Amino acid sequence: MPLRVFAAPNTVSPVMANLSAYMSAAGDRALPDEVVEKAKHHILDTFAAMVSGSGLPPAKAAYSFAASYGGSGEATLVAAKTTADPLVAALVNGMLAHSDETDDSNEFSQSHPGAAIVPAALAAAEKFGIGGTRFLRAVTLGYDVGPRVTLSFDAIPFRNNSHKSTHAIAGAFGAAAAAACAAKLDAQQMRWVLDYAAQQSSGIGAWTRDTQHIEKSFVFAGMPARSGLTAALMVHAGCTGIDDIFSGADNYFLAYAPDARLSELTAELGERYEIARTNIKKWTVGSPIQAPLDALSNILRKQSLDPDAVKSVVVRVAHTEARIVDNRDMPDICLQHMVAVMLLDGTASFKAAHDKDRMADPTVLRTRAKVKLIPSDELERLEPARAAIVEIALNDGTVLTDKVLAVRGTADNSMPREEVVGKCRDLMEPVLGNEKASALIDAVIGIEKVGNVRDICSLLRVG
Repeated sequence: MPLRVFAAPNTVSPVMANLSAYMSAAGDRALPDEVVEKAKHHILDTFAAMVSGSGLPPAKAAYSFAASYGGSGEATLVAAKTTADPLVAALVNGMLAHSDETDDSNEFSQSHPGAAIVPAALAAAEKFGIGGTRFLRAVTLGYDVGPRVTLSFDAIPFRNNSHKSTHAIAGAFGAAAAAACAAKLDAQQMRWVLDYAAQQSSGIGAWTRDTQHIEKSFVFAGMPARSGLTAALMVHAGCTGIDDIFSGADNYFLAYAPDARLSELTAELGERYEIARTNIKKWTVGSPIQAPLDALSNILRKQSLDPDAVKSVVVRVAHTEARIVDNRDMPDICLQHMVAVMLLDGTASFKAAHDKDRMADPTVLRTRAKVKLIPSDELERLEPARAAIVEIALNDGTVLTDKVLAVRGTADNSMPREEVVGKCRDLMEPVLGNEKASALIDAVIGIEKVGNVRDICSLLRVG
């Protein structure tokens, strides 16, 4: 076998020096008021995704794994009576957060940041007993680091050509950064955390073939939450690593994306906060269905429709969006089904989006047969922005059209606090009850007053 030449340790590049210094100072760095407000929204929205997802198949599988794992610990399993060790808790809570399509998404990086970052930060915060302000800053740091990794790849072409999962990659680095901030690691340790996160960077695009959303919840959230927390806890325990995994021989980018723009890792740090560019979903369905439902909802607000009076519905979205949601087997990521549901119900509720049996209902099937999805070259050119055009033709010849270029919940059409709280309350009350859900909402909105995040964790449990 050929001998392998082992390079001497690399010096730390300016990019790594700047990034690790930024990460180490994040826990003590004040954030702009508008970023603090956005962070509260995303923390609350992710908690709501965990709680509401607790009764779905991915969550049940995750709980079963935790029960069979045989470990012990005091880390919170959301919406459960039992506890687990922190790594298992991060994995389980991550899978809960992406049990369906309720959680947030960052279109620029092609990731679902909150579902991985918040569970990892929560487990670390509970382990180290940190306060609410540091927890919020840790979560915000996770959003700043994780998405920038896949942004540096040029996320959409990378996703399409590499067959790797941008969601898992961004989630792992984001979770690692958030957990490391909660653990109060210094700049040197942050560099090692990034090294251990890089070694665990994984996930492939085969998740698109998952028909139960279980593997998808693991790839998007459970796995990266656990991997990121692992990186932080190993370094906290004394593990050392490579000082700069992003440069030098056999570095991360040579392995994953040789043409990546490393400057993106530190671009506008402290000025452009990715948490403020991350979408909160109005509708509890897959991201590519958000714009079509917005457009259909706009039409229904202007004119009530009898579904029997509808001759056809044409929905246009980008090619890359269409192939994700075209006639899928799961209701919440099947565009034709959810458009039919909204025509029949006048809205698209969480319950309807997860009613698998209704996909076989004759009335739904008759309405769904009228829905045609057309991939659009025009809207493809707008990617990564998610846009849609909906055209409804009635039996009397009337044609109703709406075009959405800024989905509700995106930075260009954001949801105010009361709308986010309303969504979260609707999702959490059936599981936690009115009193506990209200207390949890108040705690997150006033998170600066929380002396120990363990107090929040108690509100996430049942029983």
